[in-house]
Amino acid sequence: IPLSSGMILLTWQKIAPTALLYQISPSLNMEILILLAILSTMLGGWGGLNQTQMRKVLAYSSIAHMGWTVIIALINPNLTILSLMIYIMTTLTLFMTLNLSSTTKIKSISNLWNKSTPMTMIVFLTMLSLGGLPPLTGFMPKWLILQELIINNNPTMAIIMALSALLNLFFYMRIIYVSSLTMFPTSNNLKHHWFFSQTKTTNMIPILTTISSMLLPLTPILIIMT
Repeated sequence: IPLSSGMILLTWQKIAPTALLYQISPSLNMEILILLAILSTMLGGWGGLNQTQMRKVLAYSSIAHMGWTVIIALINPNLTILSLMIYIMTTLTLFMTLNLSSTTKIKSISNLWNKSTPMTMIVFLTMLSLGGLPPLTGFMPKWLILQELIINNNPTMAIIMALSALLNLFFYMRIIYVSSLTMFPTSNNLKHHWFFSQTKTTNMIPILTTISSMLLPLTPILIIMT
């Protein structure tokens, strides 16, 4: 599917079920939520390991992130909304950047260095944020969710969720390693590609990049709000 359609499926389509989950959160069963969370994080983590298409990687990452969103719905529903909002902002940043550069494969990201180095850095930074690497914004919901699980006497579940997050971080790090530290075979003899002026709008990308990577210092404020 086109990147724009994938962006809608992975962001806008999650708002309605998450809102329903928030509304019925007092009547949810914690055992069922734990089972769904483990299955989602493990499936999303293992499924994205051997993918070469960025859309498939982001689809499996979306499955894993829904596990984090689900497990905290009963304990602290406000964290469910916060986790979804941060995920949507980060995913929008990555999809808009990939759509701007017409990048759909890992190999295309490695060739993006020749076209636009800042855009490549934005892609890498956003992927690390999606993986939950501190001190980026994506670490915030995982940190708060793990803290809530430990406070509510679920340390075993917190350890399992933290270990499953390493799977997501691993395949994002693998993409970055393959794209930046290795060189794919290419028939192009030129070091740099000819630069054409962009006709697509880029106004939102700097704002979304800032939100998806630099909000961790605001965590105390968000804790008070939640």
